[in-house]
Order: sequence, then structure tokens, then C-alpha cells
Amino acid sequence: MSAGRVVIYGGKGALGSACVDHFKANNYWVGSIDLSENDKADVSIVVPRDGSWSEQEAMVVGKVGESLAGEKLDAVICVAGGWAGGNAKKDLAKNAELMWKQSVWTSSISAAVAAQHLKECGLLALTGAKPALEGTPGMIGYGMAKAAVHQLTRSLAGSNSGLPGGSLVVSILPVTLDTPMNRKWMPDADHGTWTPLTEVAGLLLNWTKVQERPKNGSLLQLITKSGTTELIAAE
Repeated sequence: MSAGRVVIYGGKGALGSACVDHFKANNYWVGSIDLSENDKADVSIVVPRDGSWSEQEAMVVGKVGESLAGEKLDAVICVAGGWAGGNAKKDLAKNAELMWKQSVWTSSISAAVAAQHLKECGLLALTGAKPALEGTPGMIGYGMAKAAVHQLTRSLAGSNSGLPGGSLVVSILPVTLDTPMNRKWMPDADHGTWTPLTEVAGLLLNWTKVQERPKNGSLLQLITKSGTTELIAAE
């Protein structure tokens, strides 16, 4: 018997892979959704890169339904996303479109999956960004997309949002995650302020198990200092 069922959108990325591994280690059935396969997951749904937003939604919601065979999910976790810099002077539309696809499409498709396949009192976790609580002139497309995820989180937490009764919807707002790629590009940074991937996966597991749950609709900043992470809800 598995402890429960979760799907991880972005299951092949650094944080997504850590989540797949952590939930598998805790005896969960895990589905991965990403642009490439994660062979450690029980089911790996590969999203067509060139599909439109509505095509991707229909495909993902349908495939998740097939793989569940009538069962329901304990959690839908979206840790897909990416980063692009840039201001309004050069390539604004190009950067903004990429960020929209990576953060907003994935978050909204995750919401559609949750609306159809999450059990009552289940978890929908999205990924926002602390910088997007304010202006982001050096990364405008990124800030716009993450602000949209924050708005989506608050909308989904409201009544009549289409999610099952008692659902918890939250966004995690990391500052910097301790990933191999970040270490490669920022070797001299203070890594004690970076949030370990296992720490994030552990939080998500607790909330899935209905332990230490935050308030519905919370935007939770992950603030790490000297290797210790605390959650601070954004107002």
C-alpha cells in the first residue's frame, strides 16, 4: 500500500527531482509532469514542447486521469519554472513569453489537474518568487509571471474557485535554492542563505500529510540564514 498519491509538475528539474525522490522514499505513488521523462517516478508524463496552452492542459489533465484509474491525489505540486533577466529595452516580449510558459502555464494547468483529480482537503502547492512581491526592473518578464502565480494562488484559495472542499492552496516563494546550476553560476555567493532542496521537499511532504499546514492562500517566503530556513508569510 502506498502512503498516498502526488503529482509533481516540473518533476525533472532540480527541485522537482528532489521532490520525486523524497515522496518516493516516503512510500508515495508519484507522477512526474515535465518536458522530459523522470524514470524514478511511477508515471512520467512528457508534455509536448510545441503544444498550445489549452492543448497542454487537455493532455496533462487527461493523462493524469488515466494514470490514477479512479483514485484521487493527495497533492498537486508545481515546481516548474525558470529564470530570465532583462528590462524593457531589449527582448521584453521574448523573455516575458518564456517566463509565462514556464511559470503561469504550468501553474494554471496544475490548478486544472487539482480541480479534477485532487481529493478533498488535498494540497495544491505552486511556486512564486519573493522578488516579485515588489518591482523587478532587472527581470521584468520573470516578475510579471511570478506575480501572476501569486494572484492565482489567492484566487484558488477563495470560495467557488473550483477546487475540492477543504483544499489547501499555497505558494512557496524561495529566494535562492541550493541547486547545482546556482552553485555553478554563483560559486562565491553565501550558500548559507540558500534553501536546500530537501528542506523544501520536506515542507511539501508535511503539508501533504496535513501536518503543520499554513493558512490557505498563503504566499510563504523561504528565508534561509546560516543554513536554517524559516517560513514568513507575505502580507
